[in-house]
Amino acid sequence: MTKTEQTVQNMLNDDDIGDFLRQNPDFFSRNPDVLVQMQSPGRYADAPDGVVDFQSVMVDKLRDEVQNLAACTQDVIETSRNNMTFLTRTHAAVLALLSAHDAAHMARILTDDLPLLLDVDYVAFAFEQDIKAEAALRLPGVRMLPFGYIDDHVGVGGDVALVQDLIDDGTLFGDNCTEVRSAAIARLRASTHTASGLMILGSVTPGMFHPGQGTDLLNFLARTTEKLFSKWLSPTT
Repeated sequence: MTKTEQTVQNMLNDDDIGDFLRQNPDFFSRNPDVLVQMQSPGRYADAPDGVVDFQSVMVDKLRDEVQNLAACTQDVIETSRNNMTFLTRTHAAVLALLSAHDAAHMARILTDDLPLLLDVDYVAFAFEQDIKAEAALRLPGVRMLPFGYIDDHVGVGGDVALVQDLIDDGTLFGDNCTEVRSAAIARLRASTHTASGLMILGSVTPGMFHPGQGTDLLNFLARTTEKLFSKWLSPTT
């Protein structure tokens, strides 16, 4: 203890502190962190056995509530920070796709650039074998899917599926199938010139993607991708 602290302690006594608190009844409301560190008596010293000081119980309850509130606040801050990070990464990915010069360039951006921009291990894309997929199936890195595969794995009419524990036979990630343990699968809707397809984000970490996560940003990225494929694969482009 420093000399200054010792001097202050000698100047203050219990009566001084009590007077201050009575004159400032909202002190603990304004400084809840101080209340958390306070120690309250469990029983009155001169009370009969079994008589509990309810005020101390209330203080303990308030202390727990303050601690829970602090934890919830921290969770909200971390969630907001993560959401902002995902939003920024998605915007960067969309801008990269928009910079493509043609369909082949866009395919390379998907598989080479998006993993870094989205902070995932792999990004793959695939189209069902349909007469409208002829041009798409000539793109570098594209995977071919059997007809009906998308509805079976994303759900009829569904847009996104989050797979916590992925078992891939090579259909989605080819030679990397044994490394990918979790995936976010987004449908690329068919258009006049393109067949139904998928954009798949893969992670080597099990549980990286799971059904409880939000899918708005992934859905937005998929909608942008499908429109750009439709543009670049159009016979008039």
